Amino acid sequence: MSNEENTGHTHKKSLMNTLKKNPWVLTTFVFGVLAIVLLLVLILPTLMSSGKDAGENFVEFINSRGGTQIDYISSKAYGSSLYEIVVSSGDKDLPVYITKDGKYFVQIVAQLSDVEEKESNKENVEIVKADKPQIELFVMTHCPYGTQAEKGFIPAVKNFNNLINAKVRFVHYFMHGDEEEKETYNQVCIREEQSDKFLDYLACFLEDGDSARCVKKIGVDQKKLSSCLANDYKIAKEYYQVDSTLSEEYGVQGSPTLVVNGKIAESGRSASAFLDVFCQAFNDVPSECSTKLSSENPSPGFGSGSSSSGSTASCG
Repeated sequence: MSNEENTGHTHKKSLMNTLKKNPWVLTTFVFGVLAIVLLLVLILPTLMSSGKDAGENFVEFINSRGGTQIDYISSKAYGSSLYEIVVSSGDKDLPVYITKDGKYFVQIVAQLSDVEEKESNKENVEIVKADKPQIELFVMTHCPYGTQAEKGFIPAVKNFNNLINAKVRFVHYFMHGDEEEKETYNQVCIREEQSDKFLDYLACFLEDGDSARCVKKIGVDQKKLSSCLANDYKIAKEYYQVDSTLSEEYGVQGSPTLVVNGKIAESGRSASAFLDVFCQAFNDVPSECSTKLSSENPSPGFGSGSSSSGSTASCG
């Protein structure tokens, strides 16, 4: 094995430990994955002569965008079509993956065997029961899989009215840039100070991600919202800190993550899938559990439509 490969192996092991403790390390890239993919298609050469060339071109591209600067550490082949490039930002190392033709950047690669193991473990997850279940869905406001889950979550929550304590909460780190952080503060303010408007606002926001349009359409009190967001989001950050603390305490590692009565639970993304999990959380199952909700899985991201699969994909 070459020195370059040994270096890559050492840094990868170090990085995996870092990510387990600090998943927010991925926010060193201040723009979303999709934006990076599009930009790389336009800028990086169509063919890289080596992993080192690919890595150095990637670092040069990222640093040219301003903001957080990164350094090239090592590279090696990853399968037949990818290079694994280890880069550093401050005292944190992380791997990124670039196709060998230089056209695409992939942030995380997961082995299918790991996915299959997680799927098999789902059958062993037991739902904790309560007289009035506490249901918490942790998401990122601009994670396509978080928004997918929210589309199924909202009708399921509305079906139970005050029979459950349900909240959309936010994970303890951001992965989709400034727009995600700002919208998180926007949503926690509406959720905490105008709770009767929150689910309707969220349903509207999921249509196209246009917050200003939805504030006006749903009749959110703009003066009250502006006050909550004032002084560099002082009040909003206090609300968010509650979510962030809970997210870490529960061991949330991605968006979406469902927590039922204080324990992480598994669910599909359709309204009927959420309803089924909610009903398992009652000591005495209410009549609302006989309601028929849509079994179609919503499409990821903003907009309407459905997906052909339940998707276990997540951001983080």
